[in-house]
Amino acid sequence: MSRRRLSADERALWMGVTRSIAPLRKPLVVDIDEPDLQASPVASRSGVKRMPVPAMPLAAARPPAPPVPAPLGRKMRQRIARGSHAIDGRLDLHGMTQAEAHDALLGFLRSRQARGGRIVLVITGKGGDGGHGGRGVLKRMVPLWLGQPEFINRIIGVEPAARAHGGDGALYIRLRRPR
Repeated sequence: MSRRRLSADERALWMGVTRSIAPLRKPLVVDIDEPDLQASPVASRSGVKRMPVPAMPLAAARPPAPPVPAPLGRKMRQRIARGSHAIDGRLDLHGMTQAEAHDALLGFLRSRQARGGRIVLVITGKGGDGGHGGRGVLKRMVPLWLGQPEFINRIIGVEPAARAHGGDGALYIRLRRPR
């Protein structure tokens, strides 16, 4: 089946439409009126000729995503819960706003990491009914923050704390060694 050619009026209308829109990303399309003489059409299995799409440069590729925090492990958690492994610092976020808690958490992790701390306890609180009515906000937000680049480069693992250290309202965070 062959395609029909656009008339001069249709081509002018199409050019007006294409000029009035903003591209979502850099265009990779060859202009319809002026075919690229260097690009040779490539025939597919169905017999339809297609123009090759230029490959994206390596510099435009996205950087790899940082690793997701891993759990501490059963043995490490048991040692911390029993008290045979020391906790190098505690941070209580009760009564703080999200902005205050975010800054306090980042500063706390930086200072403990610089001092050579390995395991810290962050107390978020258990929140209320678990609904989204403003209760338990820090309990929901702190694990999300720990997945952000400024935090992920400082931590190795995250796990809910043992009952003696706050249970569901607290987290054990294992820090990376300072560089």
